[in-house]
Amino acid sequence: MTRLRSDFWVSAHLRRLNDAGVPAVLRRRGAAEAGAIFVKVDRLDGSADLFGPAPQSLMAEDDGERRFSRVMAAVPSYEVEEQLTREMRFDSDLWIVEIDDAGDRHALPLAE
Repeated sequence: MTRLRSDFWVSAHLRRLNDAGVPAVLRRRGAAEAGAIFVKVDRLDGSADLFGPAPQSLMAEDDGERRFSRVMAAVPSYEVEEQLTREMRFDSDLWIVEIDDAGDRHALPLAE
């Protein structure tokens, strides 16, 4: 099944979050068609979570939906920034979305 382009997915996800009252912004624009998407959730207490594309091995079936897995959880925000810097060196076409929320309201479809 064909997967939704990265630019459309990010735009829709930002709109969904903002409609729900969850502050979210696009920090980095990547490749429109297939750039990897990373999501930083700033917990507003100096810590953050990082979500990235789920490995194919975690996907039960290919239904065309993007799925995410937690890369880092409740770590100091600077550690998430260091990881994102490493990811950008590896893949210059990636997207970064940042969510500011003390709860865990990211609305990401997670891999099982």
